[in-house]
Amino acid sequence: MEHAVPGHGAGQVVELTAPRSGRLDAVLAAALDDLSRSRVQRLIERGMVRVNGAVARKSAVVAEGDAVVVVIEAGPRAPEAVDFDLPVVYEDELLAAIDKPAGLAVHGAPGDTAPSVAGWWLARLGPASAAFAPDVERPGVVHRLDKETSGVMVLAKTPAAQAALSRAFEERRAKKTYLAVVDGVPAQPRAVIDAPIDRDPRDRTRMAVTARGRSARTEYVVVASDGGRSLLEVHPETGRTHQIRVHLAAIGTPVANDAVYGTASPGSRQLLHAYRLELPHPAGGRLIAAAPPPADLLAAIRAIGGEAVASRYAAVPPPTIERGEAS
Repeated sequence: MEHAVPGHGAGQVVELTAPRSGRLDAVLAAALDDLSRSRVQRLIERGMVRVNGAVARKSAVVAEGDAVVVVIEAGPRAPEAVDFDLPVVYEDELLAAIDKPAGLAVHGAPGDTAPSVAGWWLARLGPASAAFAPDVERPGVVHRLDKETSGVMVLAKTPAAQAALSRAFEERRAKKTYLAVVDGVPAQPRAVIDAPIDRDPRDRTRMAVTARGRSARTEYVVVASDGGRSLLEVHPETGRTHQIRVHLAAIGTPVANDAVYGTASPGSRQLLHAYRLELPHPAGGRLIAAAPPPADLLAAIRAIGGEAVASRYAAVPPPTIERGEAS
């Protein structure tokens, strides 16, 4: 049945008797096939679940036979008006891999109506977006790239695919390869930068290497150099905010044109590109997809290593799914 939820519009009310004892979120997730445990937890946090007439707490435990009422918030999303399209490098019934251009945010802050990947994806999903819970802020978005970073990223078409892909990133089963043109030449041609990252205590808009930070590891290999700039292949093992940019700046070779962690001239953008992504596909196997470097990065690569190096990265192989690994 429908029910008016104060401050939240209309919602569907589900009334049930707890079939067993246990944690409320686990019991409800098992009893209600359409709701994941994380969705149930969000509903509990928002005061949308009552047990024996009282608003339930997140840590609530129910006994068999308890009366439970769940209000599932309703209300269709209003897709943003989108007047642009994005290159799709791979697509199937569960996900798509796109080539994000530099200058486009993956998502904005709440209330931000500027163009974004999340807005484009919501519009592209159309009616299929109704499968995602109304309180999911960014349907299908499982990872992000900085606004000025270009390259390949993956988007999910279903809640189950989004959950599976998110787990793959959280469990570090996604392998990422970036191309970075940096100022200077690293002291070692190949190394792993192992340095914790947190908010810069002097400037909360920046990140920094700091002892109290979260562990972060970045591997790099120098591909070419002319003594003033270098081209690196970079493999982040963790996914901290601004990780590659912070780590490369910390060893004295900031990403070229990085206005935050290095130096940049007007009108330039940081020369960082998400080149290749390999991760478990929700239906099994591993998806491998790549995006060729855009024109500005190719020009910078040519200036360092010549046409042969630039051509090698421009000729990306077609996307594939390697079988043999379950998601």
